[in-house]
This record gives sequence, structure tokens and C-alpha cells, in this order.
Amino acid sequence: MSPIAMTAVALLASAAMRQAADPAPPMSAADQIIGASPAGDWRAIDPENTLYLDLPGGRVIIELAPAFAPLHVANIKRLVRQGYFDGLAVVRAQDNYVVQWADSDGKRSLGGAAATLPPEFTAAFDAALPFTPLPDVDTYAPQVGFTDGFPVARDPAAGQTWLTHCYGMVGVGRDNAVESGSGAELYAVIGQAPRLLDRNVALVGHVVQEIDILSVMPRGKGALGFYQTPAERVAIHSIKVAADLPPAQRVPLSALKTDSPTFAALLQARRFRHDDWYKVPAGRVDVCNVPLPVRVGRG
Repeated sequence: MSPIAMTAVALLASAAMRQAADPAPPMSAADQIIGASPAGDWRAIDPENTLYLDLPGGRVIIELAPAFAPLHVANIKRLVRQGYFDGLAVVRAQDNYVVQWADSDGKRSLGGAAATLPPEFTAAFDAALPFTPLPDVDTYAPQVGFTDGFPVARDPAAGQTWLTHCYGMVGVGRDNAVESGSGAELYAVIGQAPRLLDRNVALVGHVVQEIDILSVMPRGKGALGFYQTPAERVAIHSIKVAADLPPAQRVPLSALKTDSPTFAALLQARRFRHDDWYKVPAGRVDVCNVPLPVRVGRG
């Protein structure tokens, strides 16, 4: 039995013992593995790299990825701290694709933020970055896996690594020029993973809570899902960096470490589904079909 399989069995056995001591409704294998996870397998999400996007439907929480797009992340935080996004709107909701927010009139000042940035579509391959590989073949990259909770691809021969366009990922809108994206226009993926966009856009983070607020927005009827009238747009109350709020006003979130034994067991459980409903386990999984467990609390 492989070390990953042994870890999965051990975690399931631990969860079963808990259920025997405290009977509860049956849980899926993934729920059992997560329920048996030790506190050390979780990491606190850094408030300095967390955005609160407050909309009429609630708060969407975004974790930023400065290791992959440091210039764009820094520029986005500069815009946020200037209040650039406050009072703007979601201007686009394209079915099975993206939701986008921006200054639709192009009249708002960028203040001290940069108007253009060098493209950060890929990052230099860094063997020191933690990487949990998927054992399964990927269509778009030589290797795929996870780094610090983010779905990533990499090409060691080319010396490149990059974030992948999975559900909930957040990217920077741009024009044809590769340096035209500053972070003043952002989008979140709300449909089937558009991996053809990989290495063509700067991805800067992912939604870790309340993606459904974005995914159920009314679809725009204009070209590419843009809303045709101002009345259709969804107003943004504000976007804040979590670190700028008093601790009592923050949402303390923890994410499962993707280089932890618990995640390894969860990954194996996703590849070989043994829940009662599944009759034929797939025996493999796509990098975009392994959701990152996130919960309220510190570990």
C-alpha cells in the first residue's frame, strides 16, 4: 500500500472512531478525512493578502498570490487602499465563463497605482516553492499540482510555473497588449475551467469564500456577457485589504495545507471515489477538480 493510501486509511479510521463515539449522519470520505485532520495540517490565510469584496449579496473573500504575480498583487492592493473600487460595479457576467468588475466609464483616477505592468503570465520555476504534484496526465502542461493552496502548472524544461484557470480563480483583465493589465479590471472564473487562458493572463488569486455570490449573478445579455445598461450592474460597496480592518472585523480563515498528509489523503480520495453512490471510481483527477478546503478559525 502506498504512503498516500496508508494516510487515507488512517484518517478514515480516526474519523470512524469519532463517529462511533458521537453518532452523526453519514459523511463522505472527503468529510471524514477533513474531520480527522490535525490542526497542524491547516494554515491561517494571511490578512495582508486577503481582499474583502463587499456586494449587495454579501462578502466575497479573495486570497491573493504574490508568489506568482507580485507586481500585479502589489498594484491591486494599492488600488484597494486608495478606495479605487469602492462604488464601482460588476459589469459583466458571462454564462459558464467569468464575472468581471471594472470602471466601466473609464473616469476614475488610478492615483498612485500603475496604469500598465509587465506581464506576469508565468513565474520563474522555483524548486524551493512547495509543490504537491498530481500523478495524472494534464492536457495543458507537463506537470500540475498545488502550491500553497493554489492550482498550478509548471514546465521545468522551460523554467516556468503558472497558476491555472480553475473555478474561482481571479485574474486581471487586459487588452491585446500584454502589458495593458494593471489590476484595475478583475474577473473571477464562474464556469468550467477555461484553461486555454493559462499563460495569457495574469492570475492573482482565488475566491476562498462565497464564490456563489458571483456565480449566481444575472447573466449579461450584451456581447461577452456585459450588462447593457447601468441599471443591470451590481454595485460594489467596497473592497478592503483584511489587514487594514481591526482584528475583530476580520473573518479568520484557515486553508488546508496542500503539502500536508491530510491533503494527500484527500487527493487520493478524489481520484478513487468510494462513497456509496460511486460505482466506478475514475482513478484520476483534474487539477481543477480538487477544491481547497477552507474553514473559519485558526487551524
